[in-house]
Amino acid sequence: MMDTLRRFETISDYNAFNKNETLHPLISVVDLSKADPRQGSRMYFGFYTIFLKDVKCGDLVYGRHTYDYQEGTLVFMAPGQVAGMNSNGETYQPKGFALVFHPDLIHGTSLGRTIQEYTFFGYQSYESLHLSSRERSIVMDCFSKIEYELEHAIDKHSKRLIVANVELFLGYCIRFYDRQFITRNTVNKGILERFEHLLNDYFQTDKPQLIGLPSVTYCAGELNLSAKYFGDLIKKETGKTAQEYIQAKVIDVAKERVFDQRKSVSQIAYDLGFKYPQHFIRFFKQRVGQSPNEYRMLN
Repeated sequence: MMDTLRRFETISDYNAFNKNETLHPLISVVDLSKADPRQGSRMYFGFYTIFLKDVKCGDLVYGRHTYDYQEGTLVFMAPGQVAGMNSNGETYQPKGFALVFHPDLIHGTSLGRTIQEYTFFGYQSYESLHLSSRERSIVMDCFSKIEYELEHAIDKHSKRLIVANVELFLGYCIRFYDRQFITRNTVNKGILERFEHLLNDYFQTDKPQLIGLPSVTYCAGELNLSAKYFGDLIKKETGKTAQEYIQAKVIDVAKERVFDQRKSVSQIAYDLGFKYPQHFIRFFKQRVGQSPNEYRMLN
């Protein structure tokens, strides 16, 4: 029944659905094993949702690769996203935990000001975070501190401590993702090479004239990644943003083509995907320190 959409606007809606008590209107650590067995459906979440899924079924297939994450996986969703669980009409017992918090919880806090920096809320579900057993116990420790605060009578310290613990948890997630970018090299190594290959191919075709300069979104899409995950991965691997990497490639190709005396600078600009030659001239001069014509004369 993947066509039914369940909408969860509030934390208490989601708690009720999973047979968990609501201890605070804006945040909950949901124990999914308390929920009734159910069939898969699509769900809309009006709040931040982080699932800790326990995968004990051996290897999970991810793209064409299989992974050995035995200890669990974190999936992050920003408010307004829809997630689906397809059980092919079978009834299943949910397991694992979910940390859910409403944007209202973090308004006016330091986390509210920096939440955009946690780019993994924009990743696709197949770009989730795979935990080692040590990392999983740190996650569970963060969840239990939040739970402790929720079970404690609310006082003037509650909100600050709850938000601080959410922030601590997200800080660990950044570290764990950094580790994942390094350790899951089997997948990542391939991505940088494929990105390079993609750019080389792009300039061998008429795509620049048809669709312009390659964008980060276009490249990520061609590599089957979300733009955010792709951007974070390239930055981690190369120290450059994906945009800077693309621009460096454009300059490489441009330098090569400027040597071809048969083509005017305007023609080269159009061939590379620039709408106006003056944009190309300005871009070239900023990065090379000379105009295309000066570079041509000198070389």
